[in-house]
Amino acid sequence: MKELVEYIAKALVDNPEAVQVNEVEGEQTSVLELKVSKEDLGKVIGRQGRTARAMRTILNAASTKLRKRSVLEILE
Repeated sequence: MKELVEYIAKALVDNPEAVQVNEVEGEQTSVLELKVSKEDLGKVIGRQGRTARAMRTILNAASTKLRKRSVLEILE
């Protein structure tokens, strides 16, 4: 999951070196924390949150296939 989010985020931003994904594992849920540079934050979130919602949908579909639950948090 971590690699999937990192791949999508690096494709969206102007500064792919600044993309950091941290995975926090829980018993049933894993939380993926995405951190990008301040200039690229708008590109990752998108207009009215559409890009972020699309990334969460893809993550949800992939984690459902693995019978897990994943949550994406975009950090500033």
